[in-house]
Amino acid sequence: MSAEGKRILEEARALSPEERRSIGLELLEDDDGTLEEVEQAWIAEVERRMADVRAGRSELIPLAKAMQMLGKRQPP
Repeated sequence: MSAEGKRILEEARALSPEERRSIGLELLEDDDGTLEEVEQAWIAEVERRMADVRAGRSELIPLAKAMQMLGKRQPP
C-alpha cells in the first residue's frame, strides 16, 4: 500500500463505524460492482464451500481448535 493509501486508511479509522461502513460500501460498489453483485458473489462462494463440506472435500474444524491453531483465546 502506498504512503497515501496508508494515510487515508488511518484517517478513515478515526471515523465513526457508520461512516466507515458507508465508505466501505461505496468503495466496493465502485471497484467490484454493485452491492447486489458483491452479495451474489458471496452467496455463490458460501454455496460452493457448503458443497465441498457435504462432498467430504473440506474438513470442518471446531472453533476452539481453530483459535488454538491461530494462537488466540476462544471468545466467550
